[in-house]
Amino acid sequence: MTGGNEKKFILWFKEIGIQDVPLVGGKNASLGEMYRELESKGIRVPNGFAITAYAYRYFLKYAGIEDEIKKVLKDLDTHNMENLTRKGRETREIIRHAEFPPDLTQAIYTAYDKLAEEFGQKGLDNLDVAIRSSATAEDLPDASFAGQQDTFLNIRGKRSVLDACRRCFASLFTNRAISYRHDKGFGQFDVSLSIAVQKMVRSDSAYSGVIFSIDTETGFKDAVFITAAYGLGENVVQGVVNPDEYYVFKPTLKMGKRAIISRKAGDRDIKMVYSMDDEETVRNVPTTLAERHRYVLEDDEILKLAQWACIIEEHYSEEAGYFKPMDIEWAKDGDGVNVGTGELFIVQARPETIHSQRDATTYENYRLLERGNVLVTGTAVGTKVGQGVANVIESTSEIDKFKEGQVLVTSMTDPD
Repeated sequence: MTGGNEKKFILWFKEIGIQDVPLVGGKNASLGEMYRELESKGIRVPNGFAITAYAYRYFLKYAGIEDEIKKVLKDLDTHNMENLTRKGRETREIIRHAEFPPDLTQAIYTAYDKLAEEFGQKGLDNLDVAIRSSATAEDLPDASFAGQQDTFLNIRGKRSVLDACRRCFASLFTNRAISYRHDKGFGQFDVSLSIAVQKMVRSDSAYSGVIFSIDTETGFKDAVFITAAYGLGENVVQGVVNPDEYYVFKPTLKMGKRAIISRKAGDRDIKMVYSMDDEETVRNVPTTLAERHRYVLEDDEILKLAQWACIIEEHYSEEAGYFKPMDIEWAKDGDGVNVGTGELFIVQARPETIHSQRDATTYENYRLLERGNVLVTGTAVGTKVGQGVANVIESTSEIDKFKEGQVLVTSMTDPD
Protein backbone atom coordinates (compact mmCIF):
# COMPACT_ATOMS: atom_id res chain seq x y z
CA MET A 1 0.00 0.00 0.00
CA THR A 2 1.34 3.43 -0.91
CA GLY A 3 2.14 5.32 2.29
CA GLY A 4 0.25 8.54 3.01
CA ASN A 5 -2.49 7.94 0.44
CA GLU A 6 -5.12 6.48 2.77
CA LYS A 7 -7.04 9.76 3.16
CA LYS A 8 -6.60 11.34 -0.24
CA PHE A 9 -9.61 12.04 -2.47
CA ILE A 10 -7.61 11.81 -5.72
CA LEU A 11 -4.77 9.51 -6.79
CA TRP A 12 -3.32 9.61 -10.30
CA PHE A 13 -2.62 6.39 -12.21
CA LYS A 14 1.13 6.98 -11.85
CA GLU A 15 0.69 6.91 -8.05
CA ILE A 16 -1.07 3.54 -7.72
CA GLY A 17 -0.50 -0.14 -8.43
CA ILE A 18 -2.01 -3.57 -7.86
CA GLN A 19 -1.26 -3.40 -4.13
CA ASP A 20 -3.68 -0.48 -3.79
CA VAL A 21 -7.01 -2.30 -4.25
CA PRO A 22 -8.23 -1.21 -0.78
CA LEU A 23 -7.63 2.42 -1.77
CA VAL A 24 -8.84 2.54 -5.36
CA GLY A 25 -10.54 -0.78 -6.19
CA GLY A 26 -9.46 -3.48 -8.60
CA LYS A 27 -10.00 -1.61 -11.86
CA ASN A 28 -8.03 1.49 -10.85
CA ALA A 29 -5.25 -0.51 -9.20
CA SER A 30 -4.78 -2.45 -12.42
CA LEU A 31 -4.87 0.67 -14.61
CA GLY A 32 -2.23 2.26 -12.41
CA GLU A 33 -0.10 -0.89 -12.49
CA MET A 34 -0.10 -0.99 -16.29
CA TYR A 35 0.39 2.77 -16.67
CA ARG A 36 3.32 2.74 -14.27
CA GLU A 37 5.01 -0.58 -15.04
CA LEU A 38 4.17 -1.63 -18.60
CA GLU A 39 4.41 1.50 -20.75
CA SER A 40 8.16 0.83 -20.97
CA LYS A 41 7.25 -2.50 -22.61
CA GLY A 42 5.06 -0.83 -25.25
CA ILE A 43 1.67 -1.11 -23.56
CA ARG A 44 -0.34 2.09 -24.06
CA VAL A 45 -2.86 3.07 -21.34
CA PRO A 46 -4.79 6.38 -21.46
CA ASN A 47 -3.97 8.55 -18.47
CA GLY A 48 -6.44 9.40 -15.75
CA PHE A 49 -7.03 9.51 -12.02
CA ALA A 50 -8.86 7.59 -9.32
CA ILE A 51 -11.44 9.08 -6.99
CA THR A 52 -10.64 6.94 -3.97
CA ALA A 53 -12.74 4.61 -1.85
CA TYR A 54 -12.00 6.99 1.02
CA ALA A 55 -13.80 9.70 -0.99
CA TYR A 56 -16.85 7.43 -1.29
CA ARG A 57 -16.95 6.78 2.45
CA TYR A 58 -16.40 10.49 3.11
CA PHE A 59 -19.38 11.28 0.84
CA LEU A 60 -21.64 8.85 2.74
CA LYS A 61 -20.60 10.33 6.09
CA TYR A 62 -20.94 13.95 4.97
CA ALA A 63 -24.39 13.32 3.48
CA GLY A 64 -25.46 11.31 6.54
CA ILE A 65 -27.27 8.68 4.46
CA GLU A 66 -25.77 5.39 5.66
CA ASP A 67 -28.40 4.81 8.35
CA GLU A 68 -31.16 5.74 5.90
CA ILE A 69 -29.86 3.16 3.41
CA LYS A 70 -29.61 0.50 6.12
CA LYS A 71 -33.23 1.19 7.06
CA VAL A 72 -34.39 0.72 3.46
CA LEU A 73 -32.48 -2.57 3.12
CA LYS A 74 -33.47 -3.94 6.55
CA ASP A 75 -36.10 -6.43 5.32
CA LEU A 76 -34.48 -7.13 1.95
CA ASP A 77 -35.67 -10.28 0.15
CA THR A 78 -33.41 -10.99 -2.82
CA HIS A 79 -35.66 -13.85 -3.97
CA ASN A 80 -38.63 -11.48 -4.29
CA MET A 81 -38.08 -9.49 -7.48
CA GLU A 82 -40.59 -6.78 -6.53
CA ASN A 83 -38.98 -6.33 -3.12
CA LEU A 84 -35.45 -6.23 -4.55
CA THR A 85 -36.40 -3.81 -7.34
CA ARG A 86 -38.19 -1.39 -5.00
CA LYS A 87 -35.45 -1.35 -2.38
CA GLY A 88 -32.72 -1.00 -4.96
CA ARG A 89 -34.51 1.93 -6.57
CA GLU A 90 -35.09 3.67 -3.22
CA THR A 91 -31.44 3.25 -2.21
CA ARG A 92 -30.12 4.65 -5.48
CA GLU A 93 -32.48 7.63 -5.22
CA ILE A 94 -31.15 8.41 -1.73
CA ILE A 95 -27.59 8.53 -3.08
CA ARG A 96 -28.47 10.48 -6.22
CA HIS A 97 -30.14 13.23 -4.19
CA ALA A 98 -27.56 13.40 -1.41
CA GLU A 99 -25.42 16.52 -1.01
CA PHE A 100 -21.86 16.22 -2.33
CA PRO A 101 -19.09 17.51 -0.02
CA PRO A 102 -17.71 20.85 -1.33
CA ASP A 103 -14.07 19.86 -0.72
CA LEU A 104 -14.50 16.59 -2.61
CA THR A 105 -16.26 18.44 -5.43
CA GLN A 106 -13.35 20.88 -5.73
CA ALA A 107 -10.80 18.06 -5.70
CA ILE A 108 -12.58 16.35 -8.62
CA TYR A 109 -12.85 19.65 -10.55
CA THR A 110 -9.15 20.39 -10.06
CA ALA A 111 -8.08 16.92 -11.19
CA TYR A 112 -10.33 17.09 -14.26
CA ASP A 113 -8.86 20.47 -15.24
CA LYS A 114 -5.33 19.06 -14.84
CA LEU A 115 -6.16 16.07 -17.06
CA ALA A 116 -7.70 18.39 -19.67
CA GLU A 117 -4.55 20.51 -19.67
CA GLU A 118 -2.43 17.41 -20.31
CA PHE A 119 -4.44 16.77 -23.48
CA GLY A 120 -4.22 20.37 -24.71
CA GLN A 121 -7.64 21.51 -23.50
CA LYS A 122 -6.71 23.92 -20.73
CA GLY A 123 -9.70 26.01 -19.63
CA LEU A 124 -12.11 24.52 -22.18
CA ASP A 125 -14.07 22.30 -19.74
CA ASN A 126 -14.82 19.89 -22.58
CA LEU A 127 -12.40 16.95 -22.32
CA ASP A 128 -14.15 13.65 -23.10
CA VAL A 129 -13.59 11.11 -20.34
CA ALA A 130 -14.85 7.68 -19.31
CA ILE A 131 -16.21 7.39 -15.76
CA ARG A 132 -15.80 3.79 -14.57
CA SER A 133 -16.70 2.21 -11.25
CA SER A 134 -13.92 0.37 -9.39
CA ALA A 135 -15.07 -1.68 -6.40
CA THR A 136 -12.69 -2.59 -3.59
CA ALA A 137 -13.70 -6.28 -3.92
CA GLU A 138 -13.92 -7.03 -7.65
CA ASP A 139 -12.18 -10.36 -8.22
CA LEU A 140 -11.90 -12.63 -5.20
CA PRO A 141 -11.22 -16.39 -5.44
CA ASP A 142 -14.81 -17.25 -4.48
CA ALA A 143 -16.62 -14.11 -5.65
CA SER A 144 -16.40 -11.65 -8.54
CA PHE A 145 -17.96 -8.21 -8.20
CA ALA A 146 -16.62 -6.98 -11.54
CA GLY A 147 -19.13 -5.52 -13.99
CA GLN A 148 -21.88 -4.96 -11.41
CA GLN A 149 -21.52 -1.18 -11.34
CA ASP A 150 -22.07 1.39 -14.06
CA THR A 151 -19.77 2.98 -16.63
CA PHE A 152 -20.42 6.35 -18.31
CA LEU A 153 -18.75 7.24 -21.61
CA ASN A 154 -18.06 10.54 -23.39
CA ILE A 155 -18.63 12.64 -20.29
CA ARG A 156 -17.62 16.28 -20.83
CA GLY A 157 -17.33 19.17 -18.40
CA LYS A 158 -16.81 19.30 -14.64
CA ARG A 159 -20.49 19.33 -13.69
CA SER A 160 -21.23 16.35 -15.92
CA VAL A 161 -18.27 14.49 -14.42
CA LEU A 162 -19.57 15.17 -10.90
CA ASP A 163 -23.06 13.96 -11.86
CA ALA A 164 -21.60 10.78 -13.38
CA CYS A 165 -19.59 10.20 -10.18
CA ARG A 166 -22.76 10.49 -8.13
CA ARG A 167 -24.45 7.94 -10.41
CA CYS A 168 -21.40 5.66 -10.09
CA PHE A 169 -21.70 5.77 -6.30
CA ALA A 170 -25.40 4.95 -6.62
CA SER A 171 -24.61 2.02 -8.94
CA LEU A 172 -22.93 0.21 -6.04
CA PHE A 173 -26.56 -0.52 -5.16
CA THR A 174 -27.88 -1.87 -8.44
CA ASN A 175 -30.34 -4.72 -7.94
CA ARG A 176 -27.73 -7.22 -9.13
CA ALA A 177 -25.01 -5.86 -6.83
CA ILE A 178 -27.31 -5.82 -3.78
CA SER A 179 -28.48 -9.36 -4.47
CA TYR A 180 -24.97 -10.69 -5.14
CA ARG A 181 -23.51 -9.27 -1.92
CA HIS A 182 -26.46 -10.57 0.09
CA ASP A 183 -26.32 -14.06 -1.40
CA LYS A 184 -22.52 -14.26 -0.97
CA GLY A 185 -22.74 -13.29 2.69
CA PHE A 186 -21.22 -9.82 2.36
CA GLY A 187 -22.66 -6.83 4.23
CA GLN A 188 -23.99 -4.07 1.97
CA PHE A 189 -21.25 -1.73 3.27
CA ASP A 190 -18.42 -4.27 3.18
CA VAL A 191 -17.56 -3.11 -0.35
CA SER A 192 -16.58 0.49 -1.11
CA LEU A 193 -16.43 2.19 -4.49
CA SER A 194 -13.64 4.07 -6.19
CA ILE A 195 -14.06 5.73 -9.59
CA ALA A 196 -11.74 5.88 -12.61
CA VAL A 197 -11.77 9.11 -14.61
CA GLN A 198 -9.87 8.30 -17.79
CA LYS A 199 -9.34 10.05 -21.12
CA MET A 200 -11.59 8.46 -23.73
CA VAL A 201 -10.12 6.45 -26.57
CA ARG A 202 -12.00 7.40 -29.74
CA SER A 203 -12.99 3.88 -30.70
CA ASP A 204 -16.37 5.32 -31.71
CA SER A 205 -14.52 6.17 -34.94
CA ALA A 206 -12.66 2.85 -35.00
CA TYR A 207 -13.14 -0.37 -33.02
CA SER A 208 -12.63 -2.10 -29.70
CA GLY A 209 -13.02 -5.41 -27.93
CA VAL A 210 -11.81 -7.86 -25.32
CA ILE A 211 -8.77 -10.15 -25.07
CA PHE A 212 -8.51 -13.30 -22.98
CA SER A 213 -5.02 -14.68 -22.51
CA ILE A 214 -6.45 -18.22 -22.47
CA ASP A 215 -9.05 -20.08 -24.53
CA THR A 216 -12.38 -19.35 -22.83
CA GLU A 217 -14.01 -22.56 -24.08
CA THR A 218 -11.46 -25.04 -22.75
CA GLY A 219 -9.13 -23.13 -20.43
CA PHE A 220 -6.23 -23.95 -22.79
CA LYS A 221 -3.30 -21.77 -21.67
CA ASP A 222 -1.40 -21.50 -24.97
CA ALA A 223 -4.06 -19.54 -26.87
CA VAL A 224 -4.97 -15.85 -26.91
CA PHE A 225 -8.63 -15.19 -27.70
CA ILE A 226 -9.48 -11.74 -29.12
CA THR A 227 -12.88 -10.24 -29.85
CA ALA A 228 -13.44 -7.09 -31.90
CA ALA A 229 -16.38 -4.93 -32.98
CA TYR A 230 -16.82 -1.49 -34.49
CA GLY A 231 -17.45 1.42 -32.15
CA LEU A 232 -17.13 1.80 -28.40
CA GLY A 233 -16.45 -1.32 -26.37
CA GLU A 234 -19.54 -1.33 -24.14
CA ASN A 235 -21.49 -3.26 -26.78
CA VAL A 236 -18.95 -6.09 -26.62
CA VAL A 237 -18.65 -6.07 -22.81
CA GLN A 238 -22.42 -6.04 -22.31
CA GLY A 239 -23.06 -8.69 -24.98
CA VAL A 240 -25.12 -6.39 -27.22
CA VAL A 241 -23.24 -7.45 -30.38
CA ASN A 242 -21.66 -10.69 -31.57
CA PRO A 243 -18.07 -9.59 -32.28
CA ASP A 244 -15.42 -10.97 -34.60
CA GLU A 245 -13.32 -13.67 -32.93
CA TYR A 246 -9.61 -14.39 -33.43
CA TYR A 247 -7.31 -17.03 -31.94
CA VAL A 248 -3.52 -16.72 -31.70
CA PHE A 249 -1.13 -19.50 -30.63
CA LYS A 250 1.26 -18.22 -27.94
CA PRO A 251 4.31 -20.49 -28.45
CA THR A 252 4.80 -19.64 -32.12
CA LEU A 253 3.83 -15.99 -31.52
CA LYS A 254 6.72 -15.74 -29.06
CA MET A 255 8.99 -17.20 -31.77
CA GLY A 256 8.12 -14.23 -33.98
CA LYS A 257 5.72 -16.14 -36.22
CA ARG A 258 2.40 -14.82 -37.55
CA ALA A 259 0.58 -17.24 -35.28
CA ILE A 260 -3.07 -16.51 -36.08
CA ILE A 261 -4.91 -19.84 -35.76
CA SER A 262 -8.41 -18.82 -36.81
CA ARG A 263 -10.80 -15.96 -37.33
CA LYS A 264 -14.60 -15.85 -37.26
CA ALA A 265 -16.78 -12.99 -38.45
CA GLY A 266 -19.38 -11.48 -36.12
CA ASP A 267 -22.67 -9.85 -37.14
CA ARG A 268 -21.42 -6.21 -37.16
CA ASP A 269 -24.96 -4.80 -37.48
CA ILE A 270 -24.59 -1.87 -35.07
CA LYS A 271 -21.88 0.16 -33.36
CA MET A 272 -21.83 2.55 -30.40
CA VAL A 273 -20.70 6.09 -31.21
CA TYR A 274 -20.64 9.53 -29.58
CA SER A 275 -24.01 11.26 -29.46
CA MET A 276 -24.52 14.98 -30.00
CA ASP A 277 -27.85 14.78 -28.16
CA ASP A 278 -27.99 16.54 -24.78
CA GLU A 279 -30.05 13.65 -23.40
CA GLU A 280 -27.47 10.92 -24.11
CA THR A 281 -23.70 10.82 -24.48
CA VAL A 282 -23.50 7.70 -26.69
CA ARG A 283 -25.89 5.89 -29.02
CA ASN A 284 -26.05 2.88 -31.32
CA VAL A 285 -26.15 3.37 -35.08
CA PRO A 286 -26.10 0.90 -38.01
CA THR A 287 -22.68 -0.05 -39.33
CA THR A 288 -21.82 0.80 -42.94
CA LEU A 289 -22.08 -1.76 -45.74
CA ALA A 290 -18.28 -1.83 -46.02
CA GLU A 291 -17.89 -2.51 -42.28
CA ARG A 292 -20.30 -5.44 -42.46
CA HIS A 293 -18.29 -7.11 -45.22
CA ARG A 294 -14.78 -7.03 -43.79
CA TYR A 295 -13.04 -8.30 -40.70
CA VAL A 296 -12.62 -5.66 -38.02
CA LEU A 297 -8.91 -6.25 -37.33
CA GLU A 298 -5.89 -6.35 -39.65
CA ASP A 299 -3.38 -9.14 -39.06
CA ASP A 300 -0.77 -6.79 -37.59
CA GLU A 301 -3.32 -5.50 -35.07
CA ILE A 302 -4.30 -9.04 -34.07
CA LEU A 303 -0.65 -9.92 -33.46
CA LYS A 304 0.08 -6.72 -31.50
CA LEU A 305 -2.92 -7.25 -29.22
CA ALA A 306 -1.89 -10.88 -28.67
CA GLN A 307 1.68 -9.79 -27.84
CA TRP A 308 0.35 -7.22 -25.37
CA ALA A 309 -1.86 -9.89 -23.77
CA CYS A 310 1.21 -12.09 -23.24
CA ILE A 311 3.18 -9.20 -21.72
CA ILE A 312 0.32 -8.32 -19.36
CA GLU A 313 -0.25 -11.96 -18.39
CA GLU A 314 3.46 -12.50 -17.71
CA HIS A 315 3.68 -9.37 -15.58
CA TYR A 316 0.66 -10.18 -13.43
CA SER A 317 1.72 -13.82 -13.11
CA GLU A 318 5.19 -12.75 -11.97
CA GLU A 319 3.70 -10.34 -9.41
CA ALA A 320 1.30 -12.99 -8.11
CA GLY A 321 3.85 -15.80 -8.02
CA TYR A 322 1.59 -18.13 -10.00
CA PHE A 323 -0.01 -18.35 -13.45
CA LYS A 324 -2.62 -15.61 -13.76
CA PRO A 325 -4.47 -15.41 -17.11
CA MET A 326 -6.03 -12.03 -17.85
CA ASP A 327 -9.27 -10.54 -19.15
CA ILE A 328 -8.31 -7.35 -21.01
CA GLU A 329 -10.30 -4.58 -22.70
CA TRP A 330 -8.73 -2.72 -25.61
CA ALA A 331 -9.68 0.09 -27.98
CA LYS A 332 -8.33 1.86 -31.07
CA ASP A 333 -8.10 5.65 -30.99
CA GLY A 334 -9.82 6.71 -34.22
CA ASP A 335 -8.38 6.45 -37.71
CA GLY A 336 -5.34 8.62 -37.03
CA VAL A 337 -6.34 11.04 -39.79
CA ASN A 338 -9.71 12.62 -39.06
CA VAL A 339 -10.07 11.47 -35.45
CA GLY A 340 -7.59 10.40 -32.79
CA THR A 341 -4.09 8.96 -33.05
CA GLY A 342 -4.97 5.69 -34.79
CA GLU A 343 -3.13 3.79 -32.04
CA LEU A 344 -4.25 0.82 -29.96
CA PHE A 345 -4.75 1.23 -26.20
CA ILE A 346 -5.48 -1.01 -23.22
CA VAL A 347 -8.32 0.46 -21.15
CA GLN A 348 -8.75 -2.25 -18.52
CA ALA A 349 -7.27 -5.55 -17.32
CA ARG A 350 -8.40 -7.93 -14.60
CA PRO A 351 -7.59 -11.53 -13.64
CA GLU A 352 -9.66 -14.10 -15.52
CA THR A 353 -11.40 -16.00 -12.71
CA ILE A 354 -13.85 -18.37 -14.43
CA HIS A 355 -12.46 -20.15 -17.49
CA SER A 356 -8.96 -20.49 -16.00
CA GLN A 357 -10.40 -22.72 -13.23
CA ARG A 358 -11.39 -25.40 -15.72
CA ASP A 359 -9.42 -28.63 -16.07
CA ALA A 360 -7.68 -28.07 -19.40
CA THR A 361 -6.64 -31.75 -19.56
CA THR A 362 -10.28 -32.85 -19.84
CA TYR A 363 -12.34 -32.44 -23.00
CA GLU A 364 -16.13 -32.65 -22.77
CA ASN A 365 -18.30 -33.38 -25.77
CA TYR A 366 -22.11 -33.49 -25.76
CA ARG A 367 -24.44 -34.93 -28.39
CA LEU A 368 -28.14 -35.60 -28.78
CA LEU A 369 -29.14 -39.26 -28.67
CA GLU A 370 -32.39 -38.58 -30.53
CA ARG A 371 -33.44 -35.94 -33.05
CA GLY A 372 -36.81 -34.54 -34.12
CA ASN A 373 -37.96 -31.98 -36.65
CA VAL A 374 -36.22 -28.59 -36.26
CA LEU A 375 -38.85 -25.90 -35.62
CA VAL A 376 -36.61 -22.91 -34.82
CA THR A 377 -32.89 -22.29 -34.43
CA GLY A 378 -30.80 -19.81 -32.45
CA THR A 379 -27.41 -19.19 -30.88
CA ALA A 380 -26.76 -21.30 -27.78
CA VAL A 381 -24.92 -20.13 -24.68
CA GLY A 382 -22.28 -22.81 -24.16
CA THR A 383 -21.92 -26.23 -25.76
CA LYS A 384 -23.88 -28.56 -23.49
CA VAL A 385 -27.30 -30.12 -24.08
CA GLY A 386 -30.40 -29.28 -22.09
CA GLN A 387 -34.16 -29.53 -22.31
CA GLY A 388 -37.24 -27.83 -20.90
CA VAL A 389 -40.16 -25.57 -21.72
CA ALA A 390 -39.12 -22.55 -23.79
CA ASN A 391 -39.82 -19.22 -22.08
CA VAL A 392 -39.43 -16.07 -24.21
CA ILE A 393 -38.21 -13.14 -22.09
CA GLU A 394 -38.26 -9.72 -23.76
CA SER A 395 -36.54 -7.70 -21.00
CA THR A 396 -35.08 -7.99 -17.50
CA SER A 397 -38.35 -6.64 -16.09
CA GLU A 398 -39.94 -9.99 -17.04
CA ILE A 399 -37.27 -12.21 -15.51
CA ASP A 400 -39.49 -13.07 -12.53
CA LYS A 401 -41.61 -15.06 -15.03
CA PHE A 402 -38.67 -17.41 -15.68
CA LYS A 403 -38.83 -20.66 -13.71
CA GLU A 404 -36.14 -23.19 -12.87
CA GLY A 405 -35.90 -25.94 -15.48
CA GLN A 406 -37.10 -23.77 -18.37
CA VAL A 407 -35.10 -22.84 -21.48
CA LEU A 408 -34.49 -19.09 -21.64
CA VAL A 409 -35.14 -17.60 -25.08
CA THR A 410 -34.12 -13.94 -25.53
CA SER A 411 -32.60 -11.71 -28.17
CA MET A 412 -29.48 -11.05 -26.09
CA THR A 413 -28.32 -12.01 -22.60
CA ASP A 414 -27.92 -9.21 -20.07
CA PRO A 415 -25.64 -9.22 -16.99
CA ASP A 416 -28.69 -8.51 -14.80
